[in-house]
Order: sequence, then structure tokens, then C-alpha cells
Amino acid sequence: MFYNIAVVGFGLTGRLAALELSKQHRVTVFEADDEHSQNSAGKVAAAMLAPLAESVLCEADLALMGLDSIKRWPGIIDELDSEVFFQQQGTLVVAHQQDKGDLQSFAQRLKPLANYTGESVNSQQIEMLEPELANRFSQGLFLPCDGQIDNQAFYQASFTQLNKRKVKFVFNQRVTINDNKINNREFDYIIDCRGLGAKDDKPLRGVRGEVARLYAPEVSLTRPVRLMHPRYPIYIAPKPNNEYVIGATEIESQDTGPATVRSALELLSAAYTVHSGFAEARLLNIQTGLRPAFSDNRPQVTHVGRVISINGLYRHGYMLAPSLVANALLCIE
Repeated sequence: MFYNIAVVGFGLTGRLAALELSKQHRVTVFEADDEHSQNSAGKVAAAMLAPLAESVLCEADLALMGLDSIKRWPGIIDELDSEVFFQQQGTLVVAHQQDKGDLQSFAQRLKPLANYTGESVNSQQIEMLEPELANRFSQGLFLPCDGQIDNQAFYQASFTQLNKRKVKFVFNQRVTINDNKINNREFDYIIDCRGLGAKDDKPLRGVRGEVARLYAPEVSLTRPVRLMHPRYPIYIAPKPNNEYVIGATEIESQDTGPATVRSALELLSAAYTVHSGFAEARLLNIQTGLRPAFSDNRPQVTHVGRVISINGLYRHGYMLAPSLVANALLCIE
């Protein structure tokens, strides 16, 4: 069957839904922001695919969904005409000696996933994984199944691909969804991917994330590194062209303002303690974003008539979205 389908919201889930649906159907995308998507949580994110690391806090079924999503990402990227960096070389979790207890607690809370478990590593093994971290840490964990992608490249490549498929875009327009209609225009199906834009309709809260993007040619890390921190874990994710994204996994705040001096100092000083080469890095930007979450921090897919809503991915957007979107779209006959 060929349908006329609206996708509302052009963040991560909206892009994935539009990419899949545009293979077979006529798709119109509605977005309250402009085409640059600067306010999208998916544009700000570090885009780590870390089901084993995230199993410390999320339920096992969500972590397993994350494993399924990692398998889906290469196929999604292969359908794009532009190159998008994808990597699955695991995550290295490290801690300074004074934070050894936090590392042990993290290790104890890891859930085994399929055939994957966290592997304790000593200083010599850390050096083998990341030679530039030699003699900096005496203990750590290696999480072999984790990965990451370049979210900014994916945003650009997906937009380009959808334009090639003649998807229609309506930017800078907030919409009202009633039955199968958007602003009184009828569609066969509506895929609601508005994130926090649906807060008036759903019991969502925003969870703040803060990231710094650096140009650091004096640093050469090959995989994401997580550092145990007294207040929250901090991650360092290497991206193409000597760029690194440094961020905190979650801050329970719905503040949409710029990063504070305290946050910026914590992120950058923590990165420096991991690798002194960050001292000479160029600060490209510091961004903040709010990720949509329900009270139980679990995503929800709901069907009301022919309106399919996908929301509440919390801090697990890139980890869960491919699998979640694929399953949500199965109901389109």
C-alpha cells in the first residue's frame, strides 16, 4: 500500500521514521524549528551507543534493545549518500584512585547482555586499549559491545537523503494534531516525534545535557572513555577530524539556558585529568539540550487511531531509536 504520511518533529526519531517511510510512501515532515535543528537534543548529543554502560541504570530489556539498535545503525548509514562515522570498539571506563569506589559500584551494577560483560582492566591493559592513557589509571573496565556515531554528520546526511527522495518539509510551524489531521489537513498516518514539543499533551519532563566540542589534534583516543566523577560520570567521545565531544550523561534540570561556568569548568578540567593534551585544545562550542523523559525514564510508543507517537527516549536516544522506530512502524499496513 502507498500512503500519505506526516512525520511531526524532525529530531532523531523523526529522521529515522522519515528515512524508512520515504522508501515506499509520500512523506511530509513538520518541524517547529528551522532546517538547522539547533535546538534538537539529537543534534547536541554525543551519540554514543552504549547498552552495556547504560545497563547500570536502565532495565535489561532496554539495554537489549540497544544491542539490536547497534546492529541496525550500519544498514541505516549505508542507505545514505554521504559518509557518516560509525564505530563499535567498546567503551573504556576509568577512575582516579580517589574514585575507585565509584568504579567498583559501577562494575557491580552492570547487567550481562547476551554474551557481553564488563571486563576489568589493569594499567597495562588500559595502555593496550588507549596507549595515550599509559600510566594515568591503574584500574578500569572495558565494555566491548558499545559504540558511537557522528550525530552531526547523520543529521546532515539524513536531510540531504530525504530531499533527494522528494520528502516535503514544512519548517517553522507548530501544528495541532486532531484525529488523522494536522492543522485540518488529513493524512493516512501521522507519526508524532515531537519530543518535548508534545509536553502539553503528555506527562514529559526535560533532562538537561551539557556537552563541549573540542578540536584537539594533540589527543588521540580511539574509543569513548567514561570517567567516574564525584557528581556524575563524564564521557569523552572521539569524533572525526580530531574533534571530541565531552559531556555529562544527565542533569535533573529543565533549564534551557547556556552552560554555567561551574559545568564548563568541571567538563573541561575532567577531560584534562584524562589526557593533558586537552590543555591545548580549541573550544569549538558548549551546548545544552533537554531530552524528553517520562517519570519512569522508559520510552513509549502509543497508537491512537492512525496516530503513532514515539517519545520519552530520555538519554538513550541513539541507543534505542532505530529499534524503537522500526517496531513502531510495523503497524503501518
